[in-house]
Amino acid sequence: MLTPEFIAQMKTRLEDEKARLERDLADIGHKDPKRPNHYDTAYPESGSNSDDDNAMEIAEFTDDMSLEAKLENELRDTNKALEAIEKGKYGVCKYCGKEIDQKRLEARPTSSSCIQCK
Repeated sequence: MLTPEFIAQMKTRLEDEKARLERDLADIGHKDPKRPNHYDTAYPESGSNSDDDNAMEIAEFTDDMSLEAKLENELRDTNKALEAIEKGKYGVCKYCGKEIDQKRLEARPTSSSCIQCK
């Protein structure tokens, strides 16, 4: 059984991760006021209109869009784990209802399934 101390430790880790993810997302875009937990990637402007600069801007924007999607997914999983803590369901497999191994949660605090169901 997961101890209250362990859950508190995981909550702290998850809150720290959430803050980091939100900072990283803010570095490449801004929150979309119409869609919660969604960010819009900012288009990088170099100030030049040369073909090379335009190509670099498009490449950077494309990379940032991919990064944004990855970070948003991580943020979603982190928020779900924090919600599970608040509801007293953290560490319970969403498929079979059995407890998720503590070592799995230490390695991946956002885990929502046990190894067998994964």
